[in-house]
Amino acid sequence: MEKKVVRIERIAPRDGVAEEPALTAKGYVLGDPRFGKEKHHAKNAVFVRTLDEVAVLVGQGFSLRMKAPGKRESLVSPGMLRIIREGVVA
Repeated sequence: MEKKVVRIERIAPRDGVAEEPALTAKGYVLGDPRFGKEKHHAKNAVFVRTLDEVAVLVGQGFSLRMKAPGKRESLVSPGMLRIIREGVVA
């Protein structure tokens, strides 16, 4: 049984400020790698409701929009993300 995702962190946050996944009314925002350099465009955004769904898509190469206080939201590549599952870092 897969352990539930507790949180997703940016490995090297900008200016050392902790970042978290951006949650909108539509859900968490991801960029589909099939869109290449245009994956950050709003028209190409993919939305999911849970962190577990986010983790699956990040594992498939999707980027995740992250936010931090005082910082502009940013689309972070999957290699720069850490997925924490019920006390286990993946």
